[in-house]
Amino acid sequence: MKRLCILLLVFFAFACKTKEDKTVTGLITDSAMVVTAHPLASKVGVAILRKGGNAVDAAIAVQFALSVVFPAAGNIGGGGYMVVRLKDGSVAALDYREKAPGKATTNMYLDNDGNVVPKLSTQGHLASGVPGSVDGMVEAHKKFGAMPWKDLVQPAIDLARKGFSLTEREAKWFSEMKEDLLKYNTVKPEFMLRDTWNAGDSVKFIDLANTLERIRDNGRAGFYEGKTAEDLVAEMERGKGLISMEDLKSYKSLWREPLAANYKEYKVISMPPSSSGGICLIQLLKCVEPYSVKSWGFNSVKTIHLMVEAERRVFADRTKYLGDPEFYKVPAKELMDDQYNDERMSSFNPEKATPSSEVKEGKLPGYETEHTTHFFNCRFQGKCRRDHHHAQRVVWFTCGSGWLRFFLEQ
Repeated sequence: MKRLCILLLVFFAFACKTKEDKTVTGLITDSAMVVTAHPLASKVGVAILRKGGNAVDAAIAVQFALSVVFPAAGNIGGGGYMVVRLKDGSVAALDYREKAPGKATTNMYLDNDGNVVPKLSTQGHLASGVPGSVDGMVEAHKKFGAMPWKDLVQPAIDLARKGFSLTEREAKWFSEMKEDLLKYNTVKPEFMLRDTWNAGDSVKFIDLANTLERIRDNGRAGFYEGKTAEDLVAEMERGKGLISMEDLKSYKSLWREPLAANYKEYKVISMPPSSSGGICLIQLLKCVEPYSVKSWGFNSVKTIHLMVEAERRVFADRTKYLGDPEFYKVPAKELMDDQYNDERMSSFNPEKATPSSEVKEGKLPGYETEHTTHFFNCRFQGKCRRDHHHAQRVVWFTCGSGWLRFFLEQ
């Protein structure tokens, strides 16, 4: 599944020390800036700002532009997250990640022996979740958009229909993916099948332009209903995928409360679960905060060693404690606690790496496992018997004209 995280910034700057102790400063602007994975998408975002759009308007236009010029970084078949901070200090977080189709099962990526089938969860029809990008952009526009929806989608349509020139990186990528295009598409994309693509070659995506026009004219319904939805489900059926019309119609992105924490004199605002990035980022900052990274220097051996050791501990926690909050109560507050992260780094040795066998998740106070306990209180008359059923104890009571059975899990 493709991931896209949009960070809305109206100011960005960085500084670091060189060996000559000279400060090198990045580009600073007086009002706004757009940074994306492709120059054409950046131009689209800047144009929206110049027309009077706000940062969310620019982000929406960039999302759709990237779906044309650099779909590996942003596409309408994937999903993502958006964190927004307004000038009055208010914040919001939008979760529009893909969701599992209704027909998905726990063991769908395993073979008969319980082993993971290579690439089944990362490539092909079964690897696809129900797309969230379009719904996410619609919801963001409803809440924060200032410009008309059609004006934000049109630049992407123009790029797809009129075509654009490939960068060197894109040309290399197009050349390398021919085999996958043939393997994973039930309908051959003939216009993409060349042995070699070169920087400067032009490409048009006419079908994508048509799809974007339906989104422009019909909003959410232009993607999750009608022709686009029908085409998507038809491809899923041909390729033995799972996404259905009902999956598309029922998809909804969610507004969540952003995470916030302090790092030194800074306030960090980030994405909450279902994203793991926000909690991990805050944990990492808290893990390294007590150490003199500034005096050690950027990319010094000491600094890199500290960061790697912190990451090992944080990702052990990630594996154990993070998940989808729709199905699992994520202990976010506990994971971001200062004392907890100090304890996580108590085994850090600045002189050597911690053995991997010793890098495990931390012990959260009050954390409960997924094991279940059942109890009952009752008064009864009549017969009672107790027997065993597999690994469970079973108690039977007469209840009216039948038996009432209780499973007591061990």
